[in-house]
Amino acid sequence: MESIDPALLLSAYAQGIFPMADGADDPSVHWVEPRLRAILPLDGFHLSRSLRKVIVADRFRVTTDTAFADMVALCAEPADDRPTTWINPVIRASYDRLFRLGHAHSVECWRDGALVGGLYGVTLGRAFFGESMVSRARDASKVALAHLVARLIAGGWKLLDCQFLTPHLASLGAIEIRQADYLARLYSVLAGGDGSAAVGAETGAGTDVAGVSVPSPPFVAGDWGALDALGAAAAGAERWTGSPPGYVIAQLLTKTS
Repeated sequence: MESIDPALLLSAYAQGIFPMADGADDPSVHWVEPRLRAILPLDGFHLSRSLRKVIVADRFRVTTDTAFADMVALCAEPADDRPTTWINPVIRASYDRLFRLGHAHSVECWRDGALVGGLYGVTLGRAFFGESMVSRARDASKVALAHLVARLIAGGWKLLDCQFLTPHLASLGAIEIRQADYLARLYSVLAGGDGSAAVGAETGAGTDVAGVSVPSPPFVAGDWGALDALGAAAAGAERWTGSPPGYVIAQLLTKTS
């Protein structure tokens, strides 16, 4: 099946660009560079009292990277609130290749053995680029995002890109910044910094990145498995599979919010 070359795809992400299709049946893709970009500051995740209860109660079994292709397929499915999606066969094949190379990950929420929600995205250095999230059960996507943020915090990530701001993401702490500001943050992270090189969104000012070269690989990578070690420690086990119990996630998010 036709797909985007992984090196080209990762190079695009390093420059603040990502691919989309006009529809699930569209055979082509185009490159997108939004004028305004949504990010979720990792120390700004909004853990509401009600969401905390859902997480601590472990209403969903949460896993990572156990059903990547199924997660992408679920995100691509039409729904009542989203009759069509931008995930076409080229997109699906391209991100499957990235997953097999270790540059894409998924967070899955299960209930009674069925996949009912989650998300997937791309990793490059210590930046995570969220691609799509879906919920087929109440709070499933919120729980998946909470687990993702906790995993990124534990693993040393510095940037969580959400692409476009939605009311759903805003309620969880996402903000919108100018693309120039986003690029300054991204370049800082890829260069080994903490992403603080950019002007804050509150000022409405963008950072001029004209003439600044995109950092070259290799990039310092985050540790995707660091959260699993915390889960093992909390359970008093030598090994741990799946995300830690919800109370570990809630504690980690509370400490950083």
